Amino acid sequence: MRIATTIFLTDETVTPVRLARELEQRGFAGLYLPEHTHIPVSRRTPYPAGGDLPREYGRTLDPFVALGQAAAVTERLTLGTGITLVTQHDPVDLAKQVATLDHLSGGRFTLGIGYGWNVEEAADHGVEWATRRELSRDRMALMRALWSAEPTAYEGEFGSVQASFAYPKPVQVPRGPVVGPRTLIGGGAGPKLFAAIAEHADGWLPIGGRGLTESVPKLRAAWEEAGRDPKDLQVVPYAVLPDPGKLAHYADLGIEEVVLQLPPAGEPEVLRVLDGYAAFL
Repeated sequence: MRIATTIFLTDETVTPVRLARELEQRGFAGLYLPEHTHIPVSRRTPYPAGGDLPREYGRTLDPFVALGQAAAVTERLTLGTGITLVTQHDPVDLAKQVATLDHLSGGRFTLGIGYGWNVEEAADHGVEWATRRELSRDRMALMRALWSAEPTAYEGEFGSVQASFAYPKPVQVPRGPVVGPRTLIGGGAGPKLFAAIAEHADGWLPIGGRGLTESVPKLRAAWEEAGRDPKDLQVVPYAVLPDPGKLAHYADLGIEEVVLQLPPAGEPEVLRVLDGYAAFL
């Protein structure tokens, strides 16, 4: 099983360069970074985990800039977002960012996407909360048009793009309906999410990894019903606090990668946690 990591990198934590070098030297498989552009002070949306929103949410580094630094100082470490809030981006610009990072890293990028939870943050980007899933689907389709081998036009409900020359292209070749880098969708288990994964992704990023015994068979059923090859489905438990029994259970479910949570802390504390996680490599 590949052991990757995720962390809220901020202006107060270990730097992307130091962390990426340490991860690769120690044999970890990857680094995934979350995204929040800003956190409005006058918040109405409760923190999903309960209690006060942790400090790091309002201080996150831009994941694409940080991952670009990580790519420049590593050769094998995979790089990903966990997750990119697609609806909060211009899709033409985002397609260019994603393709450039994937190209410069030699195809090491995973685009983790999701629908978000912070209504106030999304509203400042002009996102209508009730249609965010449809908007995300539309923007992903537009980006796939730009990533296609030949100039391809797209006309959607929320946006369009003319047939265009758009380089560089993501490294990975198309997989059925999926064009672009490895794409995983985060979110809670349910028919809408599983339909979206089967339609335009390579798999699922379930946060925390709970309840997979019941949910993975349902996802596999939706996947196969959509005509996707069963062996291609990827389930990557995300932001996991590990123990041997949990990882063994994931292996029994056929899971090949897990993403462990690191603390949003300075270098000494992060390295101490990596020392503990080394037992799982």
